[in-house]
Amino acid sequence: MNTNPVVFAIALAVAAGGAFVAGRYTAGGHAAPTGQADAGVSGATQERKILYYRNPMGLPDTSPVPKKDPMGMDYLPVYEGEDEAAEAAGTVKLSAQKIQKLGVRTALAEERSLTRTLRAVGTLEVDERGLYTVAPKFEGWIERLHVNTTGQAVRRGEALMEVYAPELVSAQREYLIAHGGGKALAQATEEARSGFKELSEAALTRLRYWDVSEAQIRRLAETGEVRRTLTLVSPASGVVLELPPMAGRRFMAGEPLYKIADLSRLWLIAEVFEQDLAQVRVGQRARFTVEAYPDRAFEGRVAFVYPTLDPQTRTVKVRIELPNPKGLLKPAMFGTVELATGAARPVLAVPESAVIDSGRRRVVLIDRGEGRFEPREVQTGSRGDGWVEVREGVKAGEAVVVAANFLIDAEANLKAALSAFEAPRHQTHAAEAKVEVIDEASKSLTLTHGPIASLGWPAMTMDFGVADPALFKGLKPGADIAIEFEDRGDGEYVVTRVRKNVAKRHDSPPLPPAGEGRGEGAKPAAGHKGH
Repeated sequence: MNTNPVVFAIALAVAAGGAFVAGRYTAGGHAAPTGQADAGVSGATQERKILYYRNPMGLPDTSPVPKKDPMGMDYLPVYEGEDEAAEAAGTVKLSAQKIQKLGVRTALAEERSLTRTLRAVGTLEVDERGLYTVAPKFEGWIERLHVNTTGQAVRRGEALMEVYAPELVSAQREYLIAHGGGKALAQATEEARSGFKELSEAALTRLRYWDVSEAQIRRLAETGEVRRTLTLVSPASGVVLELPPMAGRRFMAGEPLYKIADLSRLWLIAEVFEQDLAQVRVGQRARFTVEAYPDRAFEGRVAFVYPTLDPQTRTVKVRIELPNPKGLLKPAMFGTVELATGAARPVLAVPESAVIDSGRRRVVLIDRGEGRFEPREVQTGSRGDGWVEVREGVKAGEAVVVAANFLIDAEANLKAALSAFEAPRHQTHAAEAKVEVIDEASKSLTLTHGPIASLGWPAMTMDFGVADPALFKGLKPGADIAIEFEDRGDGEYVVTRVRKNVAKRHDSPPLPPAGEGRGEGAKPAAGHKGH
C-alpha cells in the first residue's frame, strides 16, 4: 500500500495531539493529575522544571507535590518562569533611574527590644513619711522663740522655743520632793522608803509623758533646781513649713506649734493618662525635668500607682520617689516626667517610616530586588525608638522601603497594585442551573450549574445562599433556572436574582444577563462547597 509521506506525517501529528488531550483532561472536564507522562508531550515541555502546584480555584494555597482540592480538582503545575508573571501582578517595578531619582532607601526587618518613652506632667510634694508636728501635750505660754522663720532649717534635737506651764513646774517640784525625801529617809523603814520612791517614779513618768527629754530630767535630778520654762526641741531634721507662733501666745494641749518636713526625699506625683496606664509598673525608672534646671534631669523610681482615676482629666496619679540631697527641688515645683517602657523580649520590628497607614490597614513595601517592590499588608504592635513591631506580614531579614515609599505610591500607581490584595466585594456572576435541594429554613439552595467563565469554574453541584426568601416562591426540585449571584468573600455565594422556566440545560454555557462578571479582575474565591 502506497502512502503519501505528507499525509502520513499529518495523521501522526493529529494522533499525537489527540493522545495528549485525552491524557490531559478527564471525561468530566477536569484536568488529569499532573505528572502522568503522555507520549504526545514534546521533549521541550518535559524538560521544563515544575516549581510547585497551585490551587485550581486561585486560592492562596500551593503544594510541592501533585494533589487534589476538596472538590477533586487537580492542582495545576507552575513551571519555571511562570511564577514571575504571577508575581508581577502584585508588585511594582521601577527603573534604576527612577529609584535613584526618588531617593529610595531600605532597611532590614530585625529583632530588637523596643523602648518607648511615656511622658506626663508631675508636681513635687513633701514625702508624707517625713512630716513631723510639734504639739505639746500640756497647756502653757510661749516665753521665747529660738526658731521663728518659715523655711528655716533645723536639726534633730535643736531648741525650738521656751514655754511656761504651771503643770510642768508642779511636776518638777513633786519629783524633787519625792527624790529628796527618799534620800533623807535612808534609815527609815522599808515601807516609808518605798512610798517616796513610788512618788518619785510617778512624777518622773508624768514628765516623760509630756515629752520632757531625758537630758532635762537628768539635769533636774543633778541640780535639784526647778526650771520655770521648758525647752521644746525639734523631733527631726528638716525645714519649718508653716509660720511658727508668736512669743507670749498661749497654747492649748495638742495644738500644733511647728510643722517640720524632711526634704531630703520628695514625692513626684505624675498624672498618667488612662490609655498609658498599662505601661506603668512599680520599680520603673523615671526622669524629671523642671524649667529651673533645664540642663539637669533628676532620677527616681515609681513607688506607687494610686487606685483611683480622676473622671475629669481621665488620668491616674503615679507616685515617684526622688532623692533630693542638695535641696535643689522644692515642693510644688511643676515639670515633665519621662517613664521608659520597653518590651520584655526582642520583637520583629521595622522603622516607623516603612509603614504606610491608611487608617483601615497598614502596608509596607518589600524590596524584591531588580527594581521590584511588593506591597504587603502587615499587623503592627508596640512602638518605640522610631521602630514599630510587626506581628504578621514580614519576615526577619527582608528589606523594607523606609524612604520615598509614598513617592512610589504616586509614581507607580501603588493603589492599583494594592487592589490585588483584596478581591472586589459583592462581585456579581450569572449561570444556568438545575434546582437540587430547597432549604428555606437555612435560606439556601443546592444547585447544579454549568461552567462559569467569570470565576473559572467548571460545571458542578454546590450550595448557594439566598438573599431574599421571596426568591423561593415557585421553585421546585428539578426546575431549570437562570441565576445571578454575588461573591461576598470567604466562600459565601448568595443568589440575588432567579429567572424560572429556563428551557436550556444546566450544563450548557451560562446566559449573559446584566451583571455577568461585575467587578474587574474577579478571581475564584475561597471556600465554596462543591458536591
